[in-house]
Amino acid sequence: MSEKTIIKPATGVPFYTPSQFPAAGTLLRKPEGKEVPKAFTPLTIRGVTFQNRIWVSPMCQYSYEDGMLSDWTLVALGSYATRGASLTIIEATAVAEYGGITGHDSGLWKDEQIAPLKRVVDYVHSQNQKIGIQLGHAGRKASTLAPWLPGTYAHDGPEGGYPDKVIAPSAGQYAEDFVMAREMTVDEITKLIDDFAQSALRAVKAGVDVIEIHGAHGYLINEFLSPKTNVRNDAWGGSFENRIKFAVEIVKAVKAVIPERVLLFFRTSATDRLEYKNEGWTVGDTVELSKILFKLGVDLLDVSSGGIDAEARIEYGPAFQAGPAYTVKEAIPEFHVAPVGAIHTPEVIEDVLSKGADAVFVGRPFSHNPSFVLDIAKEYGIDVKWPYQIGYTTGLYQGE
Repeated sequence: MSEKTIIKPATGVPFYTPSQFPAAGTLLRKPEGKEVPKAFTPLTIRGVTFQNRIWVSPMCQYSYEDGMLSDWTLVALGSYATRGASLTIIEATAVAEYGGITGHDSGLWKDEQIAPLKRVVDYVHSQNQKIGIQLGHAGRKASTLAPWLPGTYAHDGPEGGYPDKVIAPSAGQYAEDFVMAREMTVDEITKLIDDFAQSALRAVKAGVDVIEIHGAHGYLINEFLSPKTNVRNDAWGGSFENRIKFAVEIVKAVKAVIPERVLLFFRTSATDRLEYKNEGWTVGDTVELSKILFKLGVDLLDVSSGGIDAEARIEYGPAFQAGPAYTVKEAIPEFHVAPVGAIHTPEVIEDVLSKGADAVFVGRPFSHNPSFVLDIAKEYGIDVKWPYQIGYTTGLYQGE
C-alpha cells in the first residue's frame, strides 16, 4: 500500500480491533494491462454494497447446545470475514425447537438465542464486513445425527433427537434409515409461517445484514414445493399454486417484519434432479417461482439443487449448479442470482460471473483455507486489502 493507513479503535463492539478500512478483500488498484476480475468488482443490492463477489455459503456445524451459537461460530466465521469474505452466511438455523437437522443445530426460536448471535455479528461488523443468517426447518429430514457420527437418525436423550416430532407436508420419510414424518395440520403450517417471521425479527435485533430463507435440499419448504413430497389435497398441496403457497407466505411474513436495511435472499433447489424419472420440481418451476419471489421483494436467489430424494442423479463438476441460475437471470434480468457448488478456482469464478451470476457462494474451500479470498486475489495477480494485523506480520505494510 502506498497511502498512509489510519488505524483507530473500532466502536460499538465489546473488544478492541483496528478498524479495517477499506475492508479486507477490497481491490486496491486496477491491475496494469488487464481488466479487473469481476470477482473483485463491487456489487450493490438495494443500497448494500459488497466489495467483492465471493461469499461464504452457509455450512452446518452441528455443534451447539439449545441452539446457542458458540465460540466455534465466532472463530470459524470470524476468520472468513477477517480475511476478505464480503458476506458470510451463518448456517441453517432452526426457527422452531424441533426444526433442526440435528438436535445440535443453530437456533433462533427464542429470545435467549439473540445474544450469542449478536456476538458473532458484532465481530464481523468490526471487520467492516457483512453477515447474514439462513433460516429454515428440516421437515422430514429432521432429528438426524451429525454426519461424523455412526447411524442416521437421532434418538431422544443425549443424541438430541425428537423422532416423534418430525413433521412434513405429507407423511413419509426421506429414506429407510430416516424418521417417518407425519403430515402437518393447517394450524401447524400457519404457526410455522409466524415462526419464520419471529426468527427474522430476532435476527434483525442481532444486527444481521441479510436474511436467507432456506427453501432447498429437501427440507421443509422444499418439501412443500416438490410434487414428489407434497401430495396434500387441501389449499397447501396439489397444484403448483398451492404447493408454492407455504414458501410465498413465509416470504411475505418475513418481508413484513424486517427493515429496509436488511436484504432478503431465498435459497432454492432449482431442480430435484429427478428429470430421468419425469418427477419432481424442475428448473421451469424455479423460474415461475422466482418471478413471484422477485415481485414480493426477494433480493437474490441462492441457487442449489437436489436433496429431496435419495435417488436424485447429480453430475458433479465445476459450477455444476450454475446453469439454472443463468436460466433464472435470463428470464428475470433484474433479479440477482448467486449459485453454489464447486466454484473453487479463479477461472471458474470468473466464468460463472461472466455468464450472468451476480456473486458466487463458496463453501468447502473456506473451511480448508479461511484466506481463500486473499489467495484467489494472488492467483488473479491483483492487489487487495489485507487485514492490518496479518498484512503487518507478513511484511505487506512495513515502511508506512
